[in-house]
Amino acid sequence: MAIEIELKAWVDDRTALRAKLEKFGRFVGAYQKDDEYWRPREEGSRETAGSGVRIRRTGTGPAIVTFKIKEVRDGMEVNDEREFEVSEAETFSELLTRLGLSPWIRKRKVGEAWDLDGITAELSLIEGLGVFAELEILAESDDSHTVASARKRLLDALEQLGLPKEKIESRYYTEMLDEKRKR
Repeated sequence: MAIEIELKAWVDDRTALRAKLEKFGRFVGAYQKDDEYWRPREEGSRETAGSGVRIRRTGTGPAIVTFKIKEVRDGMEVNDEREFEVSEAETFSELLTRLGLSPWIRKRKVGEAWDLDGITAELSLIEGLGVFAELEILAESDDSHTVASARKRLLDALEQLGLPKEKIESRYYTEMLDEKRKR
């Protein structure tokens, strides 16, 4: 079990932020994450599946399946996340269909990641939305002391990178993509 404590912020100047990440962090690598979110077919039953199920494909190799209990606290995500790999994503998708779930949202995230002294910092283009900085700490607990300490570290890192607090986005990407799809 891992508790993700993270925040994301809109990025106006990708080049300037990348330069600061290079200065303050250790480059981890580039990525492309293709996510498909599944939820119960009946709208009213959505809560029974928490945030639903995500199938992530990152190229060759097994897909990563994730389910979370998601919460936003003071503009920051605090997620109890569970993950496992599946070697046959299409077969797993068929299982989800048979269990009464259907695809809901697709998200493509392309970017680069750095380590900032134990904080994972990603500079991501979310197709259909824009460019975001994501700062994340993995914790053992979601107790108030742990979350408060992580929040301070994340906000300090945000400031170090020159991103104002006003750029923090508290909505989930799936929420923003769903809103855009409904327009």
